[in-house]
This record gives sequence, C-alpha cells and structure tokens, in this order.
Amino acid sequence: MILANKKGLVVGIANDNSIAYGCARKFREAGADLAITYLNAKAEPHVRPLAESLDSKIVLPCDVREEGQLEAVFARIEQEWGKLDFVLHSIAFAPREDLHGRLVDCSAQGFALAMDISCHSFIRMARLAEPLMKDGGCLQTVTFFGSDRVVEHYNMMGPVKAALECSVRYLAADLGVKGIRVHALSPGPLKTRAASGIGRFDELLDRARERAPERMLATIEDVGHVAAFLASDGARSLTGNVEYIDAGYHIMG
Repeated sequence: MILANKKGLVVGIANDNSIAYGCARKFREAGADLAITYLNAKAEPHVRPLAESLDSKIVLPCDVREEGQLEAVFARIEQEWGKLDFVLHSIAFAPREDLHGRLVDCSAQGFALAMDISCHSFIRMARLAEPLMKDGGCLQTVTFFGSDRVVEHYNMMGPVKAALECSVRYLAADLGVKGIRVHALSPGPLKTRAASGIGRFDELLDRARERAPERMLATIEDVGHVAAFLASDGARSLTGNVEYIDAGYHIMG
C-alpha cells in the first residue's frame, strides 16, 4: 500500500486496454484514491464502469480542447480533497491526414493541434496541480521511443513527443523546489486504441518483440507498476526522467 492516503488524477482512460487504465489499476491497488476523466459523452459509457471498479468518487468529462473543462476538474478536486498527490497525463492526438503523411508535408494547423493536445495540455495540468501539491507530488505523462529515433510511420508525433519529453525536464526544474517530481513513461509499442492510428502498427509490434532483449512486449500492467512506484515516496529523489518500460527495446541500435 505504497500510495495509501494519496490522491491522484488519471486523464486518458478510453477503455480497458488503455495505458492509463493499467496505471490506474496499480495506483488503486497501492492504496490511492483516484479521480478519473473521460473525453466526452460518447466515451463515458466505456470509462465510467472502469472508474466505478476503481472506487472513484470523482468522474468527470475532460476534453482539453473545450474551454474550462480541465479547470473544472481541478476545481472539483480542490473542493472534494483540498490536495493532490499525483497526476497521470495519457492523452495524445494528431489529425489522421497529418499523421499518415510525411512530416515535411504536415499542416501548420495539424501540427499546432497535436502539440496543444499532446504536449501543452501537460504543462497546463502542471500549472493547475502546483497549488494543490502542498506537500510535493508527482506529475507523469506518456511518451514513445519515436521521440528520440525515427520510427517508420510515427511521422509528426515524433517531434511532438520530443517536445513533451523536453517539457518534462523543464517542468522538473521549475517545480523541484516545491518537491514536485516530473516523469515521462516510455512504453514500447502497445496495442491500444490510440496506437491503432499509426500505419502498419502490427508490423511495429512484431519487430519490437523480436528486437527487445527480453523478446517480449510490455503490458499496461507493467507500465502501471512503474507509475505507482514513481508516485510513491520511495521515488522522492527521482525527477526529470524518461522511464523506459519496453523490455529493453530502446537500447537496440
């Protein structure tokens, strides 16, 4: 129960295959109380039963493109709990026509939208979480190896995730004096709904399994174990890192 008496916000559950859900399960098993968000009315029937299975009392809509929704989530947390110990940000988006084309051909509007949802929303969450993390805390986001190396068909999301990882380092520097730690979780390829938008993703999964030193793919539960540890007091001296959870895939040339 390494997270007993801690309060956490999980943003990004779409279904029971979501990385965010794997993390939420491990947070809850470790003793944390959770606030859960869903994207919109269409997503709610898929997410609310999962939130209920996690005994979440705060379940709210959160589309970061809709003015005021993110702020409303943090206002409710302040009203109900008066504090926050950790946040998991697991959302990303790119317009399909931009994602499936070459980076050099992506539109300014598509690139800006991908950066806003996938990167700047994490910065916004950090700003809103800061006054609630009165005794320190932990901010976590989800990235991918394509931020550092060229991954075929990852295209525009590579630079976007690189910006997200750089933001993690700068946020860690900004907030460290307040005891707020910041991390990026970097799983290898996982078969999630979000990943299905990447071209020929099944081939990427097969190659990753073959190339990883452990000859396996990580699971959402594997990611959750690491996320729970990072949110705990046992990780209080760790910050600003990209934590790879990929059976060693990232070390291969």
